[in-house]
Amino acid sequence: MKRANEILLHPTFVDAHERIIELERTSEFCRHGMEHLLDVARIAYILNLETGAQYDKELIYAAALLHDIGRARQCEDGTPHEIESARLAETILPECGFDVQETAMVVDAISLHRTKNGEKAGFSGFIYRADKLSRYCCNCDGIEKCDWERKNSGIAL
Repeated sequence: MKRANEILLHPTFVDAHERIIELERTSEFCRHGMEHLLDVARIAYILNLETGAQYDKELIYAAALLHDIGRARQCEDGTPHEIESARLAETILPECGFDVQETAMVVDAISLHRTKNGEKAGFSGFIYRADKLSRYCCNCDGIEKCDWERKNSGIAL
């Protein structure tokens, strides 16, 4: 997990994550702090183990850590966060030791994590599903005002 931990220390990741925390500080809806990123990683890894898919744990954590890293830009200028997250990941991953194939796999999963295409089988499907399952809508004070169409009514995987 050395490379996944390097992501956490990468200056671009640190800067973008701090901006997200500041911009979402007063949000009554889902926040995208470290708790969310690690929830996505852990759920995706559980799905990986349960299905016997055998994706590398470090790739799962890399995708989960970076899947929402572009949210600050979305808040600032409306750029879809999956596009900005993928762009940032293309820079961060090689600098943390991920090869071209690994980078492409993670960037693809990040790009698809908000789309119906993200539900497809394979690596991107684990990130997509884990992101959706990580929301505890049934315990959220903002559920009545929330316009997210995939509200979770429970915690079942």
